[in-house]
Amino acid sequence: MNVFVTRLLPAEGLTILQAAGCNVRQHEEKRELSKQELIDICQHQDVLLSTGPIKLDADFFKNCSHLKGVALMSVGYDNVDMAAATHYGIPVSNTPDVLSRATADTAFLLILAVSRNAFFMSRSIAKGDWVFYDPTANLGIELYGKTIGIFGMGRIGAELAAKCKAVYQMNVIYHNRKPNVHLESELGARYVSFNELLKQSDVLSVHANLSTETEGLFNHAVFKKMKPSAIFINTARGGIHNEADLTEALKNNVIWGAGLDVTQPEPMQSNNALLSMPRVCVLPHIGSATVETRGKMAVMAAENAIAALQNRRMPQVLNPIIYKQ
Repeated sequence: MNVFVTRLLPAEGLTILQAAGCNVRQHEEKRELSKQELIDICQHQDVLLSTGPIKLDADFFKNCSHLKGVALMSVGYDNVDMAAATHYGIPVSNTPDVLSRATADTAFLLILAVSRNAFFMSRSIAKGDWVFYDPTANLGIELYGKTIGIFGMGRIGAELAAKCKAVYQMNVIYHNRKPNVHLESELGARYVSFNELLKQSDVLSVHANLSTETEGLFNHAVFKKMKPSAIFINTARGGIHNEADLTEALKNNVIWGAGLDVTQPEPMQSNNALLSMPRVCVLPHIGSATVETRGKMAVMAAENAIAALQNRRMPQVLNPIIYKQ
């Protein structure tokens, strides 16, 4: 049973695969594989365990239709052509739930860092600008009693809302495709329209999937509807916000600040204007980057891979129709 892993896999997952008798090959170079390289490698594999952002398109699945499964070590799957995978009878799985707290922690970190202009002020020390005390300069804003708006009240959004409410007594509003009555009761959250979310949020945090509906959604017109004092947070997918429009909104004080764990494209170029702007904090997509969470993700991905190898249903399968065909 041959399994190819597109990155070095955390030990917890590797151990499970080897214990199941898998012959594991890992991509050890610090570079992305080309699509053709991946196709060529997968000709001799039974399952692909994908831990990076590489695109798995229709051409990939056409040329690798022999695969018994693709196990993603991520929650998001916007890099996978699910229709093509299903067409060729290849089940695809992801790793939901296990990274909700870690990603919500990252969003919380960004909110606090932006509110106190922390990254910009830290950089000022290295530039030698910490020379004079000015009680009116570079002031942050407090979060107590403010309104946190959640765009996409799933598991991660709910975790963040709970933290904001518990620590800063923030009011919680949210926008989903439909209301979540359970969370409203649990968090005292209030469902609002998208326009009301934009108008009322002091902090607006994105936790939705990237789709045709959400791609580029947060653009110039949307930022203009937000409060001039608002903070925009995105730990979901960089494609959900228009980066050029966000940069302009920050330059022109249309909104107050922004915190990003995701960018478009990734990796972000080191000369990107956002990296030197005040009240902006950018992280290199580290939402799930804890020892504990990455270990759990590796275990879940490995268990999905083994299920596919043993012709069993993948526990976290994304296209379950495969098993009805």
